[in-house]
Amino acid sequence: MTLSNSNPRLYVEGSLVLGGGLTLSPPQAHYLCHVMRLKAGDRVALFNGRDGEWSAVLENAGKKTCDVRVEHQFRDQTEDPGPWLAFAPVKKTRTDFIVEKATELGASRLCPVFTRHTNSARINSGRMAAHVIEAAEQCRRLSVPEIAQPQTLDELLADWPNDRRLFVLDESGAGRPIAEALAELRPGRECGFLSGPEGGFGPEELDALRKLEFVTNLDLGPRILRAETAALAALACWQAVVGNK
Repeated sequence: MTLSNSNPRLYVEGSLVLGGGLTLSPPQAHYLCHVMRLKAGDRVALFNGRDGEWSAVLENAGKKTCDVRVEHQFRDQTEDPGPWLAFAPVKKTRTDFIVEKATELGASRLCPVFTRHTNSARINSGRMAAHVIEAAEQCRRLSVPEIAQPQTLDELLADWPNDRRLFVLDESGAGRPIAEALAELRPGRECGFLSGPEGGFGPEELDALRKLEFVTNLDLGPRILRAETAALAALACWQAVVGNK
């Protein structure tokens, strides 16, 4: 049975197998029973990033607990080789916006990175996780982006895989046009984007980045973009030029 878009859709940690039973978390039970007003016998869609997407039926709907029985798989699990997004954290609500929209645009890993001019010194990983799950549920993707531990720029570059092209969003205007650079990306070549803070990268940071063989600096056009706009514009360009192919 294929569910309609009106059926609630939830991310779960447990395995999804035919006939399997799951107990949903108290917040999920509250959402289904008190917000959506579902009752026993109603159906929901479930995914976990591993087993595809399944329909499940509510077996009971209590005030704080909700048990479901997995009935039918209607989407197979597929690979989701989206780019990584390394970004300098900004103000709380704008960081939330980056996380939510990056999930919708196919990012597979989110990497908070502290640069010279980063103004936000704290990262709430739990808050980020909640936002990526909610965004994945809403946009119907089958996976949830991984959230990396916050790092300094030096730590990020030291850990970055040499075979994954890193596209740096260079506000100085010295980078290559983004559509041109993405069009040359070999099929199957993994990549990531690095977006700077509100004050931009420091000159010494850009100089160091340009010396790395796995780095390509990109130009996003003639206007100075907000940090969150630049990050999401780059992901939108990747989706248009490369996409999940």
